[in-house]
Amino acid sequence: MPAGESKFDAYQTSLTGRYCSPEMSSLFSQRSRHSTWRKLWLLLAESEKELGIEAVTQEALDQMQAHLILTDDDFEVARVEEKKRRHDVMAHVHAFGAVAPAAAGIIHYGATSCYVTDNAELILMRDAMDLLLPKLAKVISNLAKFAVEWKATPTLAYTHLQPAQLITVGKRAAQWAQDLMFDLESIEHVRSELKFRGAQGTTGTQASFLEIFDGDAAKCDALNDLLCKKAGFPACYDVSTQTYTRKVDLMVANAVTGLGASAQKIAGDIRHLAAWKEVEEPFEKDQIGSSAMAFKRNPMRSERIYSLARELMSKPASFANTLSDQWMERTLDDSAIRRMDIPEMFLLADAILIGLDNVTDGLVVYPKRIDFRVQEELPFMITETIIMRLVARGESRQEAHEQIRVLSHQAGHEVKHEGRPNDMVARIKATEFFKPIWGEIDDMLKSELYTGRSADIVERFCGAGGTLEQKIKPYKAIIDKTTTAELSV
Repeated sequence: MPAGESKFDAYQTSLTGRYCSPEMSSLFSQRSRHSTWRKLWLLLAESEKELGIEAVTQEALDQMQAHLILTDDDFEVARVEEKKRRHDVMAHVHAFGAVAPAAAGIIHYGATSCYVTDNAELILMRDAMDLLLPKLAKVISNLAKFAVEWKATPTLAYTHLQPAQLITVGKRAAQWAQDLMFDLESIEHVRSELKFRGAQGTTGTQASFLEIFDGDAAKCDALNDLLCKKAGFPACYDVSTQTYTRKVDLMVANAVTGLGASAQKIAGDIRHLAAWKEVEEPFEKDQIGSSAMAFKRNPMRSERIYSLARELMSKPASFANTLSDQWMERTLDDSAIRRMDIPEMFLLADAILIGLDNVTDGLVVYPKRIDFRVQEELPFMITETIIMRLVARGESRQEAHEQIRVLSHQAGHEVKHEGRPNDMVARIKATEFFKPIWGEIDDMLKSELYTGRSADIVERFCGAGGTLEQKIKPYKAIIDKTTTAELSV
């Protein structure tokens, strides 16, 4: 940044400045990325020395080890070099050699640029998933506790966004948690399957390494075994070109961006529930809902989650296009877009999970309001039971259905056109056809009778020893010591 210029004078991404965690922002920083390059060059040199390459000296390794983390001065040297050479990897090779002169002649020995760029991306994606998974498990844990707490509280269900057979507040939360559990499983799977590119040469044939090892193919394999072990990967991909296949990026993206779809669904539901005044996200004492309308309690956290999720869900198409547009063994039009897409994908997912943690750890439920809205619709909800009981007493199912249809339309007219309360029950009690069950109607108006097995479903899935408890068990130590994340703003 030029002297005298403030950070406020240049564009700053809102992801790092406003929404995501310092840990995720740091992981994808230039210092992290280029220090990872240096670590990869050191791993390559160490492995080559272990396999008998005499040009790699211990002094060279010691100097490389001492300068793995780039300083601001290192970045300036690299900037000057890149302006002259128009090649970022070679600029950093020269910058590393300037502080590790004993290694200057062997840094990047046998490698192509993708040795550092691609392997670094794989390391960063692996570490980013390791940051996301505990946060996702924490949100699932929040929802599991919430679901169990409210497992038996009847609430209106909706199909077509119209009132349907009752469920419970906890049952809806259990559905949210199950979607997130699927996301957890998907990310865990791609994380476990992630491999290394390793040292494969310029087109994936290992020709350069076959040369430096005097035609010894076993040493080429041993080199990659060493690199994988040192970098913490199970193996290299069986086939590489100049790069690892961009199919890997797409598979990772499909797993990570699936979280966006789940988050948007959850945030959308909460926004509707807030509009109905049934359930709200946390609202702080001094929080302002609107600059003009002081009474407002806008669900701004859920809206933010929804917005970020929409952007996250746009990423798979970009990764798919990058994969499909790689001609033959590689074209460089994958470079600039991946510099944006990979970090942004993880920064978005991180910001979404911070928001979801905050919201799900402090959801506010208004049981009386929920019951009020249930009672508005309950007279319609009991009609199916009424029909079944009449049929059991010998009445025609079709005639009972027609009688209910007529009365329900009349009651609906009162509600919609006249703004009056639902008088369906009074109409039933005044209609002779329903006389056989008049004495039972009041007992039918208990909302807990119409939630089916909701409470059992919640307990089995979210309760002690349930599916979710087993699924998030590997993250329990982290969850237990984590307090709810606060949004940056």
